[in-house]
Amino acid sequence: MAEESGANDSAREAQEQFRILVQGVTDYAIFMLSPTGVVTTWNVGAERIKGYRRSEIVGEHFSRFYTAEDKAAGLPAKILATAAAEGRAEREGWRVRKDGSRFWAHLVVDAIRDEAGVLVGFAKVTRDITERKEAAAALEKANAALFQSQKMEAIGRLTGGVAHDFNNLLAVLSNGLQVLAIQSRTPIDKKMIDSMRRAIDRGAALTQQLLSFARQQPLQAQVHDLNALIREFAPMLSRAGSRTTHVELALRPENAFALVDPARFEAALLNLVVNAVDAMPTGGTVTIGTDTVQLDADTALDMPVGRYVRICVSDTGMGMPEAVLAQAFEPFFTTKQPGKGTGLGLSQVYGFITQSGGKVRLFSEVDKGTKVELYLPIAHHRSGAEDPVAPRIETVLLVEDEPEQVGVASQLLASIGYEVVPASSASEATVILGQRSDIRFLVCDISLPDGAGGLELARLVRSQHPQIRVVLTSGHAPAALSNGDGELSDVTFLPKPYRLAELAKALRA
Repeated sequence: MAEESGANDSAREAQEQFRILVQGVTDYAIFMLSPTGVVTTWNVGAERIKGYRRSEIVGEHFSRFYTAEDKAAGLPAKILATAAAEGRAEREGWRVRKDGSRFWAHLVVDAIRDEAGVLVGFAKVTRDITERKEAAAALEKANAALFQSQKMEAIGRLTGGVAHDFNNLLAVLSNGLQVLAIQSRTPIDKKMIDSMRRAIDRGAALTQQLLSFARQQPLQAQVHDLNALIREFAPMLSRAGSRTTHVELALRPENAFALVDPARFEAALLNLVVNAVDAMPTGGTVTIGTDTVQLDADTALDMPVGRYVRICVSDTGMGMPEAVLAQAFEPFFTTKQPGKGTGLGLSQVYGFITQSGGKVRLFSEVDKGTKVELYLPIAHHRSGAEDPVAPRIETVLLVEDEPEQVGVASQLLASIGYEVVPASSASEATVILGQRSDIRFLVCDISLPDGAGGLELARLVRSQHPQIRVVLTSGHAPAALSNGDGELSDVTFLPKPYRLAELAKALRA
């Protein structure tokens, strides 16, 4: 009897030590449930995590910790059934504290059976892992933003390359048609040439939109008050609406100066307003607002910290689902009916704002409308110095590596009274410059063979032959020109395909 009494004392002592151990755990909610799910024990960790004191919860059903959605779906009973059948159930999900707030929980429920195998209850361990979930969600969001940025960059490079090559082909056709137009004598020929020229113009407009997305569009950027630009352009924006839609301005009074190309900025606004009107077939309101914001490390996301002018274009239309929202900026992506749009509106806006040093953010919800936010860095100084006027030239050094372009461009230059000296590479052009002193004008493609390109040749000419005026031609403007390279400050850029009048204007600037 003494031995049996000692064993019972030892068992009671061990149980008490285990109880003290469980009660001392504060990071985990550890408690017991009856076979039907009624709470029978409650530790300090459970009180800290869930907010209930022991006297408030013992005797209550554990389902009160679950959300209304989970209770309606019968999740508490399913968890107990799984634990009873398999011995253990493990889950993650939202749980509810006493004060009604939610936390993300990781829980384990173990079935407890006696020596005969009869279910006597459940042991339940719950841990609050809300911080870990939020960190994982933030990492996932950052990875998604990085992937989207890399995808847009890759699409931009591909789009820019295709548009550049297509522009070269259009340049050959455009220049050839202009030569034919000069030589044509019959009305039928001229009518056909005009039709072909209009087709080339449409192709050129398309490539310019693609180059805008690829951030390779030549920009004439100056410091402008964006509020003034929007007010002046407001009548045109209003005409883009319909009888059932109207455009409202909500411009903050503070000065909103930014470095932009005004024509491209107006085109971007028009694109956004047209998209907004299309999203409101039964009518609504398009609101264009401006303000200035200070973006810090927490709000800037992928933008540099600093002050920005924010332009918001919002509508009350049908909105976009998440799948559409993820592709909205991609070129040629559109949800409109065939013939109703090219799918280049938003991509053109994205490219222009990004090339201007800003960012675009898009927010949309189905049946609640869409908001597009344009962020442009605030400019504090006005500048508008014009390029010096160059003298009239007689001899043009034409540097092109494609024979077809050399032929038609030479005829164009000759048709307006210039002598043309052709070269097919930068090295050949350098030799000619060393041999001839009568060169007054360099017309050079940016992309050239043999390593050295048009930019390198232009820098050489500006340093060694400052009397020669330089015109660079290409389907897209390089970063050196867009960023205001000092060595190339007085170089004229002529986008391909160019017309005879544009070439003449560049020569006689």
